[in-house]
Amino acid sequence: MTTDLRLGRWQDVLADVGHCDSLICDPPYSARVHEGFVGGDKSQIHGGPGIEYEALGELGASLIADSFSPRVARWAAIFCDHVAFQWHEAAWSECGWQTFAPVVMIRTDAIPRLCGDGPTCNCDYLMIARRRTRDCMDGARPGWYLAKTPRGAGIVGTKPIDVMRALVRDYSRPGDLVVDPFAGSGTTALACAIEGRRCITSEQDPKHYEIARRRLAAGFTGDMFADQLTGE
Repeated sequence: MTTDLRLGRWQDVLADVGHCDSLICDPPYSARVHEGFVGGDKSQIHGGPGIEYEALGELGASLIADSFSPRVARWAAIFCDHVAFQWHEAAWSECGWQTFAPVVMIRTDAIPRLCGDGPTCNCDYLMIARRRTRDCMDGARPGWYLAKTPRGAGIVGTKPIDVMRALVRDYSRPGDLVVDPFAGSGTTALACAIEGRRCITSEQDPKHYEIARRRLAAGFTGDMFADQLTGE
């Protein structure tokens, strides 16, 4: 299947994409997540300076919805934290789309709060929205995804390939065109290629773009017995 990886701001390099079937993406999370990662124990545990890209704000969430809601035919599936979820939900609702309660990706190997002042954060949220059309009403979707954090991707926030494959299967159809404005390490594009979907994706960071380019060029051999669970 065709994969089109573009370097640059999505507002610029995806401007010519007039139609797609689904939007599946993992944009930056809110400043609360970024500040907690850089200022807390997590940056030390992960052995890096923290999150290298800028946080998303409410305006950024609205920009995504305003730009893509006219172009997406059926589904939007957007990873976020609990703060940004409210922004994405409000923005897509304002555009006239049907939104749903949060879908969660549960991380089985989450790092506990070492300062011991509260519960571990071991889930990421998905804001799911669809057009108000019967073309989307073709069965129930899972309410959660279970995953282990991928290692060695080189970018904070990379999602497991098995989760992204499941998400692609759940929110697109074989042969569909999926758009991802935040390529990162290329996981969504790789999942689309494996699952028989076309994908147009963009990444504005040249270093991250190169990681995605190399990863997509190398391909992927999946484990048919991968320990990946979803639930309704």
